[in-house]
Formats: sequence, structure tokens, C-alpha cells
Amino acid sequence: MKLSVAGFRFAGISSGIKTSGRPDLALLAADADIPVAAVFTRNRIKGAPVTLSQERAKAGLARAVVVNSGNANSCTGKPGLEDAQRITRGVARGLQADERRVLAASTGIIGVRLPLDNILERVDELCTEARPDGFSDFATAILTSDRGPKVAYAEVGLGRTRIRLLGCAKGAAMVAPNMATTLAFIGTDAAVDGRWMRGVLREEVELTFNDASVDGDTSTNDSLFLFASGRAANKPLDGGPHGRAFRSALRDVLDDLASQIVTNGIGATRTVTIEVAGATDVKTARLVARRIGSSVMVKTALAGANPDWGRILSVVGNTGIDLDADRIDLHIGGVHLVKGGVSAGGDSEARAAAAMAKETFTIRLHLHAGHAEGRHLTCDLTSEYATITAEQRP
Repeated sequence: MKLSVAGFRFAGISSGIKTSGRPDLALLAADADIPVAAVFTRNRIKGAPVTLSQERAKAGLARAVVVNSGNANSCTGKPGLEDAQRITRGVARGLQADERRVLAASTGIIGVRLPLDNILERVDELCTEARPDGFSDFATAILTSDRGPKVAYAEVGLGRTRIRLLGCAKGAAMVAPNMATTLAFIGTDAAVDGRWMRGVLREEVELTFNDASVDGDTSTNDSLFLFASGRAANKPLDGGPHGRAFRSALRDVLDDLASQIVTNGIGATRTVTIEVAGATDVKTARLVARRIGSSVMVKTALAGANPDWGRILSVVGNTGIDLDADRIDLHIGGVHLVKGGVSAGGDSEARAAAAMAKETFTIRLHLHAGHAEGRHLTCDLTSEYATITAEQRP
């Protein structure tokens, strides 16, 4: 995997936010002001960096994003917003850029002020350290409770031109389908029309990050950024065959990152795809899949490889959709477990339990009410999740 993309420089250093001394301050910088698209948490309580970046991203242009881990700078009031502004001001000076073109993102503990002096003392170093091959440092410095960096890369041909997309993400808990779900950063060397890119990102996030969950919670700081340097010198994309090729590559990167987040969720031992078929419309299919995938009683059953199909049907019945319980079919790991709303009988539960003991499998529910389908990616919920999150500090 090529960990660089033309037009960008990256850095990741330690600034003293994390008591462990691990890297906690990161920078993605472009060579010039370039198009940016971003999506943010739908949580009504938003971290200071989200408030700042949401406003600045409206211009559709950015030079850089500065990221810190170990402290979310959320629920810190006006002083927290001023801290975020001072950090981006320092980065702007270091890059000789317009402060309004510098975005921010933070992740970590909520309700604690950043050690601002420590960060400001390292901002010049952060800007100096940024280099085209520094992506690994960047991807490491954004992590908190993650098991390791999450990186995805794609290339696609547009006639005689090849464009590249490189992305990374962090997230292991507080992950649910309610917009970005984590922190994620993607850079491409493609030339892309900014308005078109923003629409594409919103749509593709719904089909990838918003169809994935770890624990059903959404952070105050969730943010996802897409930057386009234009260094590939292609005709700016705004649809058509080349636009569809770009969109497909972007979806691959987003889907890869979302899958890595779920697979590496705190305490996760199994990754499960929930498929819902036979729904009246796609919205209903996706709703049912999400509700199954975020149910605590279902997720704990996944951890125990317990084919208690009654839990799944109970969740479906609580979604509020119109359905005929006597027509529902359920397969787990390819085993027909429920037929016409009742047990398929025989040794189906034993075979389903064996399928659930694997690291990956699919739960497929058929409502027999229409032709629409939806999917959701989730993981099991184990005692390790409870232990780690109960004790978690930066």
C-alpha cells in the first residue's frame, strides 16, 4: 500500500496530552487551499473542534486539519472553542496559511480542557515535521483505544490518468450509525468539483460508515474529512463515467475503514453482517438491520455464539414497522433457523451455533413484504468491552 498521495504532507508527534507519552498531535496539510468535504456528528452536544470545523468547512476550501487525541475538547464551553481557535491559528502561522482554512478535530476524554501551552509549544515542530511520507505518523497519532492504525488506499484509472485515494480512521467505541461515527481523513490527488464532492461524500457515508456500529453510541466529536489536491491534473470530476469511477473508489475506501473499525472494536471477537431482505422500501430494510446490529441482547448473544433467534425477532417487532410475523424467515451463517415465524426445527440451532463460533458470518432476515434490501455491519459485545470502557482514561 502506497502511504502517500500527491499534494499532501503529514505529521504525528507527542505533545503531552496523553500521560503515556504516545503520539497525540497530528497534521494533514495541503500545498495550497483545496476543495474539502466534511460530515459531522448529529449529536446535539458537539465538541469545540466540530463547531469550529463545521463553520469553516462551509467555504468549501481548506489548507489543513490539525488533530489531537487523548482529549476531545468537548463540554469545555467558550474556553474550549478559544483553545481550538488558538491551535489552528498557530498551525496557520506555521504553514503561512489563512487561519480560516485550517480545520480541527479532537478525540478522547470529554469535559477536560486541553493542555494548551504544551500543544502550542509543539505546533511549529508539527508543521516542520509534515512531509509527503509522514502518513503512518499521522494515522498513529490520531488513535486512542484503537488496537492499531486503520488505513485504506485505492487507485482508479480515468482514461490515461490514474488517481489515488488514501485514508485513515480511528474508532473502537462510541461507534453508531448517526453520521461520521468516528474521526476519518481521506486525501485524493484527483481534481474534483467541490459542490459535487460534498454531495457524493454525504451519500457514500450513509452506505458505509452509517451502516456500521460497535456499541450503539455516537460521540460528540465525530468528523470525517475528504480533501482533493487536484495534483492528478484530470478534468475536474462532477459526474459522468469518471465521476462514477471516483465514487466507487471512495466507497471502497470508506467501506474498508468502516469495516476495520467494527472488526477492531473494543473487545470484539466476531464481525457480523446483518442483511434484511423483502422489505417494503430501503429505508425500512436499513432501519431493521441497524436495530438488530445495535441491540445489546443480540450483540451479547453473538459473543456467546448463542442462536437465540427469539431475541432477533423481538428486536424486529420493536422497530415499529408493519410486518407479518408469520412470514419471517431467518438464516444465521447460511443455516435456516426460522421459517414462517417459527423454529425451522431439527438440528438447525446446533448448526447455527457452530456457524456463530466463527469470526465472521451473516445474519439474513427476510420479511416477505416487498423487494427492498438493507445491510448493517456490527460486532459482538463482550465482557472485555465493559472492563476496558469502565476504566478508560487517556
